[in-house]
Amino acid sequence: MNKQIIFNLPVKDLEKSKAFFSALGFGLNPQYSNENAAFMDVVKDSIHVMLMTEPFFKSLIDKPLAQAREANEVIICLSCESREEVDSLIAKAVAAGGRTPHPPEDLGFMYDQGFEDIDGHLWNLVWTAPQD
Repeated sequence: MNKQIIFNLPVKDLEKSKAFFSALGFGLNPQYSNENAAFMDVVKDSIHVMLMTEPFFKSLIDKPLAQAREANEVIICLSCESREEVDSLIAKAVAAGGRTPHPPEDLGFMYDQGFEDIDGHLWNLVWTAPQD
């Protein structure tokens, strides 16, 4: 069975969010997208993010919607193949309107840096040295 991970994230402006994630290299899958949601490939065929307008997202839940700029419930963490990939994606996120909430952390065997997308959702990018 082919397993996939799909993160559903509420966004204030779907077009701006699509542009932000496209700038990071995430691909849009129009087959599963419409005026209320955009299906973005983070890692092709295995990890995706479904960007949903806030009203559409609210229609799927029965409790208040958390505002990611005010409180966090989750940090989405993605592994990268190199330190350079971490730095490159962070630079793209910042250039597209995101921000970095803290400086990179370099532990030698692990390197990570986070970014906040334009709606306030936290993403962490991490590279770990190959195990011997």
